[in-house]
Amino acid sequence: MQPITHVVAGTDFSAEADLAVNRAALISKALGAKLHLIHVVHPLDLYAGSELSFSFQTHYQQAQQEIVKTQIDTMAFKLREQFNISVEAATRIGRAHTEISHYAEQVHAGLIVAGAQGEHTLLEKLLGSTCSRLMAVSKNSILIVKNKDITTPPYRHVIAAVNFTAGAEKVPALTRTIAPDAQIEGLLIFDTNQEAHMYKAGMNEALLQQYRTQALADADSRLSAIFNEQALGTKVSRTILSGYPSQSICNHAKTQRADLITIGKNEKSGIENWLLGSVSKGVAYSATCDVLLTN
Repeated sequence: MQPITHVVAGTDFSAEADLAVNRAALISKALGAKLHLIHVVHPLDLYAGSELSFSFQTHYQQAQQEIVKTQIDTMAFKLREQFNISVEAATRIGRAHTEISHYAEQVHAGLIVAGAQGEHTLLEKLLGSTCSRLMAVSKNSILIVKNKDITTPPYRHVIAAVNFTAGAEKVPALTRTIAPDAQIEGLLIFDTNQEAHMYKAGMNEALLQQYRTQALADADSRLSAIFNEQALGTKVSRTILSGYPSQSICNHAKTQRADLITIGKNEKSGIENWLLGSVSKGVAYSATCDVLLTN
């Protein structure tokens, strides 16, 4: 895994965005990374029914950008003083997912951090169709901050969910990088839908039980290989549960009082990507703690 030397945090200056910025600053300090703050001004021509002239829209957007620049420069100064880190501030005009993704690519960021809600509904921008686009186009991992603790404590209990798709081995390493002192629980959800399809296809209960026993044993062996103490330290455990993946992951995280869920974006193609991708999107929507989507 490449070290993270640049972290990008999107902000709209809301209280929710401030939580995300503080988390990004804390991570940047721990990693010795440079923090990049970015605010995206929403163009007037993207609003439905806008009939203002091009010159007026341009003037408005430039004026907004100047106002925002003062705000974001002030925020950057305070973060430098508070965390003793390198901070760069930037503003852009356009669609949030496009501008954040492009900027992160330009600065070679290893992580994008954003709040789940905000003055301009970052939840809608990041967890609606824009989030799907951002996850599809961005080459970065994305941390969605939902925790409301203004003290921004270090992560203590992390659920690292894997499904053995390509790139699953990246999940534990990034989890340990972001949460160096946390208890990491490797979690695999044994999808009961697959058994239901096998049963409908005519497989009898004895064969199903044989399949289930072998599949669980194989899964435990593979989990052990991925979440090994030698690479991740002694604060590691593994759990295998049955159920619907996204719901089971979120329920287990809530039961265990986890403060972070890490899950892969599932880089596959076609219908398989759509089906698997729905798990990570479902977790991003439903989780009550922070969610880290790994690339």
